[in-house]
Amino acid sequence: MNALTLQWHDAGQEKTQQISDCQASKNPGTFRIGRDPLQCDLVLSDGTVSRLHIEIFFHQQQQNFHVRNLKPGNPPLVDGRQLFHGEMPLRGGSTIRLGQQTEIKVVGVANNAIATTIITPPTPPVRPQSVPQAHHHQHFVPTSPTEPEQQGDYGLECPKCHKVSSPEHLQVGCPWCGTSLAAAVSVLVAPER
Repeated sequence: MNALTLQWHDAGQEKTQQISDCQASKNPGTFRIGRDPLQCDLVLSDGTVSRLHIEIFFHQQQQNFHVRNLKPGNPPLVDGRQLFHGEMPLRGGSTIRLGQQTEIKVVGVANNAIATTIITPPTPPVRPQSVPQAHHHQHFVPTSPTEPEQQGDYGLECPKCHKVSSPEHLQVGCPWCGTSLAAAVSVLVAPER
């Protein structure tokens, strides 16, 4: 498990929150911060913080946590730099300033090695007298016209619907449910036998 520990002051109290790459949240695959309790996993009371301000997610390919701005008109300050659009990596000691008063510090980061899930089709029973056949490299073939074809043997497993799509959907999201694939698990699609 990969985890990030945040620390901040809110309403005169010091608070700490640990988030992980597999944590349940209101928007699967991300941890959202702002003032709106219906949309955010971490709710702040500072009136200068946007209702839905930022989200933090674990970037599988880069193996670290990133922060993404969700309010271009009220950009956060990440490690002294304004983040108008896109995302920035976080590390131990990073600071995220939201609004005029709230500063969130990254006080701990725990990264584990990448875990790859291997999906294999069921294998038929082997008869004792049969001779094993050589396995040939095959690409994943879509099962429906709406299912994207895999590029090679790797795909991205959606954190919400768990369907596997091709890596080119990383920037646009899951083609089935629309969930961001930023926190998707890279999976190996084994060739059929």
